[in-house]
Amino acid sequence: MSRMARPRKPLLSRERIVGAARALVDAEGLAAVSTRRLAAELGVSGPSLYNHFRTKDEILEAVADSVSAQVDLSMFEDGRPWRTALHDWAVSYRAALRTHPNIVPVLAQGPGRRPSGLRLADAVYGAMTAAGWPPSQATSIGALMRYFVMGSALGSFAGGFVDDAAAYDPADYPHLGQAHLLAERQDAVDERAFETGLRALLDGLEQQYRALGD
Repeated sequence: MSRMARPRKPLLSRERIVGAARALVDAEGLAAVSTRRLAAELGVSGPSLYNHFRTKDEILEAVADSVSAQVDLSMFEDGRPWRTALHDWAVSYRAALRTHPNIVPVLAQGPGRRPSGLRLADAVYGAMTAAGWPPSQATSIGALMRYFVMGSALGSFAGGFVDDAAAYDPADYPHLGQAHLLAERQDAVDERAFETGLRALLDGLEQQYRALGD
């Protein structure tokens, strides 16, 4: 009897596990992730996951890092002015988080030991200090940008309003007569709000930067 040929590729890899976990987080949230559920999704036995990750938390950390890896950092390397680079990076960062919003609570805990998260922090800090910002202010800028981008990705302002005009009785809410229209315009409203806030934030930093020169 001939033996069955071994598969050329192993059934499991870190990349496959992370991909399956990321898809699960995207679809159902952090609570849906368990080693048993992941094993079932991958068609393997539960213990085989432990050859690659020791705990579920390690898997979630890897998922978070895979999302950080999607953020474009080229703007800090191609000579763009610091303000333009910060703007373009924030847009890319938000796009990655908006694509994977359920992993934001893990990312919000900080980069920890995650390589892509640390590269992201290093790129921002390095670009700001190279532009002439003092180290302490460069650190504050990195923190400020992270707060702003993550906050914008955690939820939708426009999506928080119901599309029922009757919910906004003018007697109770005299200034919300058009609030029922926000939900159907969610993407446009949220995008405009993000750009408005980002511009205001960068305007403020620009004033501080000029003061450094003075």
